[in-house]
Amino acid sequence: MEDNNNNTRTELDELGEFGLIDQITQDFPLRNPSSLKGVGDDAAVIDHGGERTLVSVDLLLEGVHFDMTYTPLKHLGYKAAVVNFSDIYAMNGTPTQIVVGLGVSNRYSVEALDELYAGIRMACEAYHVDMVGGDTTSSRSGLVISITVIGKAPQEDVVFRNGAKPNDLLCVSGDLGGAYMGLLILQREKAEFLANPQMQPQLAGFDYVLRRQLRPEARKDVVELLKQAGIKPTSMIDISDGLASEIMHLCKESGVGCQLYEERIPLDPITAKTAKDFQIVPSVAALNGGEDYELLFTIDQKDYEKIQQLSSDVSVIGYMTPEKGIAELITPDNHVIPLKAQGFNHFKR
Repeated sequence: MEDNNNNTRTELDELGEFGLIDQITQDFPLRNPSSLKGVGDDAAVIDHGGERTLVSVDLLLEGVHFDMTYTPLKHLGYKAAVVNFSDIYAMNGTPTQIVVGLGVSNRYSVEALDELYAGIRMACEAYHVDMVGGDTTSSRSGLVISITVIGKAPQEDVVFRNGAKPNDLLCVSGDLGGAYMGLLILQREKAEFLANPQMQPQLAGFDYVLRRQLRPEARKDVVELLKQAGIKPTSMIDISDGLASEIMHLCKESGVGCQLYEERIPLDPITAKTAKDFQIVPSVAALNGGEDYELLFTIDQKDYEKIQQLSSDVSVIGYMTPEKGIAELITPDNHVIPLKAQGFNHFKR
């Protein structure tokens, strides 16, 4: 569509995903006192008297976010729900309800959709979330899943992306890069199958990275551990687009920079070995792979001892600096490399 004023046309790939988001949301001011946080964080924040309501939505498209060649429908339903729960945990909140929108073609049977919703139901049971409604429509472009999640948090508990301060410690839960390695394994086996439909997929030994890709978990446990330890992060985000991209989001929203130590990036041994098999530097897989759905957060330095005692599943990987928007990777031999967000970016060529 052309602009009616000057007949110019800007292609989506000129802006990329995040530039497009900035472009299309810049003229939407918040007009209601109850709207505390709109576009720009992991979830919206609405004031309903002391306790905040948190709202977020994810859209999953066949051929873009998932490939039915190697994605079981039950796993897909589980993942579609869990990645939404993760956005609420990234606000230091608790997911409570979801609404599911579905676009589906006649290529899918009732039994297939039963499998999809069985996965959604499993996720709801595991995380104590209610599925409270939705919508379905026909689709000419494959399966489309849209899930809106609603959550809650006490006013004083909500954590945004914009609270990091210089000298805050940068922390991450779990380990990174596994989901991307799982995706590469699945894509490799798909290519082998297309070349020879008689072959059997070679998946032995890759259970961990395959699970990270096909059936991730949201880090409800980490949010609970932080609260038990008396630690409130100064900023937080979940890792969906890769560690580098999420660090840049925190830096941008908080107006700070970051020093990230490469040797401190947590990697599972299977992830590291698989990356090397694909001739990928393991830390690069963690920085740019995405879909790990771990929590990346900053804490005040005074909480360092608390975080050390908290769990072996949380790593301190760097610290924030006063240099606004300047994020750097420090290699084991002390080389300084500018950090760039190179994870998956919709609309970018």
